[in-house]
Amino acid sequence: MYKGGYAGKILRVDLTTKTAKEEPVPESLARNYMGGAGFAIKTLYDELKPGTSALGPENKLIFAVGPLTATGTSCSSRMAVAAKSPLTGAIGMALAGGHFPAEMKMAGYDMIIIEGKSDKPVYITIKDGEVRFRDAKKLSGMMTTDTQLFIKEELGDHNYRIACIGPAGERQVPMACIVNERRAAGRKGLGAVMGSKNLKAIAVRGTGRPAIANPEVFKTARAAMNKAMKDSPVLYSQFSKAGTPMVVDAMTEMGIYSIKNWSATGEINMVKGLGRATQDTMIITKNPCHDCPVACSQVKLVKSGPYAGYLSEGPEFETTYSLGSTVGVDYLPAVIAADRLCDEYGIDTISAGVAIGFAMELYEKGIITKKDTDGLELKFGNHAAMIEMLRKIAYQEGLGALLGQGTKKAAEKIGHGSADFAMQVKGLELPAYDVRGAKAHGLNYATSYTGADHNRGYAFQEIFDIPIPEKVDRIATKGKGKLTKWNQDTRAVTCDCATMCAFLLDMAVPGIACQNTADLVNAATGLDLTAADVEKIGERMNNVARLFNIGEGFTRKDDSFPKRIMTEPIKAGASKGQLISQKDLDEMLDEYYAERGWDKSGTPTAARLKELGIKKR
Repeated sequence: MYKGGYAGKILRVDLTTKTAKEEPVPESLARNYMGGAGFAIKTLYDELKPGTSALGPENKLIFAVGPLTATGTSCSSRMAVAAKSPLTGAIGMALAGGHFPAEMKMAGYDMIIIEGKSDKPVYITIKDGEVRFRDAKKLSGMMTTDTQLFIKEELGDHNYRIACIGPAGERQVPMACIVNERRAAGRKGLGAVMGSKNLKAIAVRGTGRPAIANPEVFKTARAAMNKAMKDSPVLYSQFSKAGTPMVVDAMTEMGIYSIKNWSATGEINMVKGLGRATQDTMIITKNPCHDCPVACSQVKLVKSGPYAGYLSEGPEFETTYSLGSTVGVDYLPAVIAADRLCDEYGIDTISAGVAIGFAMELYEKGIITKKDTDGLELKFGNHAAMIEMLRKIAYQEGLGALLGQGTKKAAEKIGHGSADFAMQVKGLELPAYDVRGAKAHGLNYATSYTGADHNRGYAFQEIFDIPIPEKVDRIATKGKGKLTKWNQDTRAVTCDCATMCAFLLDMAVPGIACQNTADLVNAATGLDLTAADVEKIGERMNNVARLFNIGEGFTRKDDSFPKRIMTEPIKAGASKGQLISQKDLDEMLDEYYAERGWDKSGTPTAARLKELGIKKR
């Protein structure tokens, strides 16, 4: 039995009856799924019937932290938020940092399961095990920052940490997110699920700390990880100072920084407007997550021009793409303003920006006109039109109401060949990296259980030329099935389940990731996991997620790409001529499925499920 690390309790909240009860965290759950995304996805698989409506009261919204959260481990204040996604219909899981995850653990819980639907707007307060349901009518319509400030004032305690939705979540926009401080559980429409339950916010306050099973061993393990962080050639020297925007320059040089809805990758250089040098000029301070010595989150302020006064905790690399390069905007102040508005409305920056880029291409091709855009000249580069369209998405007005459904559903409604320009996989919009020039990164987009999601199996070997577990050729297809499985399983457990910041895996401990996690988790909890056990947890979780999606009707045909990726080579730059053909994809999928022990259709075999100890529902 675990002896520390975990708070040891699950809080199950029924919004329909306004009741809450505590349950113990079973040892089998801890040992086989570790925490975070593992806890959340296993619970959804066990408790949701196939075909459950994503926006119905039967869907469950789950917040889960890992055994390292609030233990003093660097960069471990992370949580998984999960539900059936209203955007994709698949598993919806997003990670968020900040202070809420640590506060939730200190309040006494490893997982909070939200069930049912309130008959009126409410918010929940949780303070050291005491749960209360409060009227949220006066909060209706509030932006996320005001919501958090108002709740703290009402409770008379500014130490509460709050996760909430904005106007988009209240309106159940399928790309709505959940915001705590300015961190977001950003993708897959989890804010819409929260809104469907009439839940405006969760406020947590805790004064406890999880026990540490073996304090001296834990201290040694933590020191070893901290040393690896200090020894990293980029973590403190570059990443801590610039954050993820420094990747804009590198991806441009590699020819895989996506431009104008992926139609002009390599043809246009936006480094001058969006790259690190410009971003650095606007940094005014940092805002680190709980227990984070790296502090990659750079706060930027626009001091002049039409967007003067806008402040953003970012924009991160992905947002610089989605509200910058993919909409043809290379004016950083506009990106900062758009980023802040997304945070306030409570909408995912990636899906929102890609949806607008999609609409801009349709407008320029004449597939939609000013009649469809309410008079907006929705051309690439028109940042004023982009910002107005964000508001329309959040408030479900005009074309914005359609784009807020995601590019897949929007294309189905618009027709006229528009699906060819919808940059999505399984209904989830593509992140920044143009995977025509990074094949394992692309295979991850195609096979990730959430849809196109760079964080589920980030191919740092291709993106940063890190030779772990081996050096790879980013253009090659052979071997990418095996590599993608390793990336997905390793990242799932060491980051999403433990829960730890993914940047450590990429920059500090990639060669010892599973052993590092085993050392820390064993010392904190008293469990006896090996590095192989740890990796197996990641594999187990990915298989359970696959089974969930199969139950929702997903098959091999959904492990694919937009037409552009498969038929249009990159036209210029360092990755000129690259694409991922159907033949390339099929070869990589066959290898990937074989490595996973799945059949040709992508279904886990009985033998593999038995080996992993997974029972079909």
